[in-house]
Amino acid sequence: MTNDLIERRSEPRRIIDQYYSVEFSLPDCAFVYQFKIWDMSSKGICVLVKEDSDLLNHMKVGDVLNLKYYTTEASKSAEFFKTEIKHITRDERGRFKGVYLVGLSILESQDANR
Repeated sequence: MTNDLIERRSEPRRIIDQYYSVEFSLPDCAFVYQFKIWDMSSKGICVLVKEDSDLLNHMKVGDVLNLKYYTTEASKSAEFFKTEIKHITRDERGRFKGVYLVGLSILESQDANR
C-alpha cells in the first residue's frame, strides 16, 4: 500500500480550503496589508477592507496584482498568485456594514515563473 493520497472530491478544492489569508504589498503603498479570506460565493473569494483604509486609494477594479496567499497547512510556505480585483463593493446595510468587500479572482501562480 502506498502513501499517495488520491483526491476523491467530486468538485475541485476551493481556494478557501487551501488558503486562509492574503497579503497586499503594493509598490505605491507605504504599508503591507494582510486580510482573512472570505468565501462569499461558490465562484469567488473576497477580503473585507474598512472604509477608511488607505489601501482603497491604491487599487481599482480590473487591477492585476501579485498577491501573497498564506496556506492553511503550517508546513507549507506562502504562495504568490497573479490576482485580479473583480469588484470593490461597499456593504451599506448587510452583515459587514461600513466595510468594502473586495472580490478577488486568482489568474495564475507566480511561483511557476520564479
